[in-house]
Amino acid sequence: MCSAETINCFPVLVNILSNTFLRLFNSSARIRVWSEPFYTTQSPEVKSNIFYFCLGHMLILAAGLAPQFAVSSMEDYKVKS
Repeated sequence: MCSAETINCFPVLVNILSNTFLRLFNSSARIRVWSEPFYTTQSPEVKSNIFYFCLGHMLILAAGLAPQFAVSSMEDYKVKS
C-alpha cells in the first residue's frame, strides 16, 4: 500500500486506521490523509522573501565566524600551546 519510507508510509497507516475505526462505529464519513514532505510555494514574492531571509542569516553567521577563529588562536597563544 505504501513504500517502505516512513515519510510516505505513516500518513497511509493513519488513514487506514482512522477509516477502520470509523467503520467500526458505523459511520459513513471517511478521513483523507495526504503527505507533502516539502513545502512548495507558487508565489515568486514568497520565494524571494525566503531567499533574502536566508541570505541575511547566512551573512550574519559569516560575519561572526572569522572572529571565532581569531579568538581561538589568541587563546592558544596565551597558553603557549
